Amino acid sequence: MRGESSRAQLFNQDSLKLISSAFSFTEGPAVNRRGDVFFTDQPNNKIWKYSVEGKLSLFSDQAGRANGLHFDPKGQLLACADENNELWSISPKGKVTVLLHNEEGARLNGPNDLWIDQKGGVYLTDPYYQRDYWSRQQPEIEGQRVYYLPPGKNSKLMMVAADISKPNGIVGTPDGRYLYVADIGGNKTYRYRIAIDGRLSDQQMIIAQGADGITLDSDGNIYLSGKGVFIYSPQGELIGHIEVNEPWTANLCFGGKKRNILFITASKSIYTIPMKVKGVE
Repeated sequence: MRGESSRAQLFNQDSLKLISSAFSFTEGPAVNRRGDVFFTDQPNNKIWKYSVEGKLSLFSDQAGRANGLHFDPKGQLLACADENNELWSISPKGKVTVLLHNEEGARLNGPNDLWIDQKGGVYLTDPYYQRDYWSRQQPEIEGQRVYYLPPGKNSKLMMVAADISKPNGIVGTPDGRYLYVADIGGNKTYRYRIAIDGRLSDQQMIIAQGADGITLDSDGNIYLSGKGVFIYSPQGELIGHIEVNEPWTANLCFGGKKRNILFITASKSIYTIPMKVKGVE
């Protein structure tokens, strides 16, 4: 991870392209092996697909109010199904399997975003955002945490970080050594060391800024979404900012056949911008 990229090398602001503004609030982009990007329109309870050919199509219209998405090594689409505070696995044909419903008998706060390691283990952020479609008015779990669900049918959910105000965006390095978690409540982004069993240690504040979504490129640069997209070097130095003319930029991922197209979900819209680096997802 060289971290030598400069703004001029990374992108051309004029290349930012509006794809569509036909949504209510876009979130959770995830890329499959082909390079197609799936994303959610959370208020409308839908998951959409944006293909490498540039075509939009509806993937699911019963999406469990999904927020964050991520593809596992087997090609299943995992979704933070916020409606009933669940984690779903969705097959390519749309069949839903509920992987996670509660933690020791208590409903999760509201699974928000996730990252899946090479073994198929799932890291999950669980902040509390009161939803108008919930019957409950307060959390059942004290604190807002990061969890790890190890691979395997009988695996048990592990709490791996409770030292964050409101965890939101999450991403790991492709070698499986480090996990980045954006604390949108504390306005900080932390890096953790990942142990063999999936537990986290050695919390370090790498950036004095939180985020809604987070991703990495092949140089190890860190992308934080919020008011546009902020790009930081692996050392935490601000090296670029992509301006997005929307009230809020919720999330982002690299897509396309070469993984060099940054796909951005921003309020009612989705955007793309070609990058001179590739994503690592």
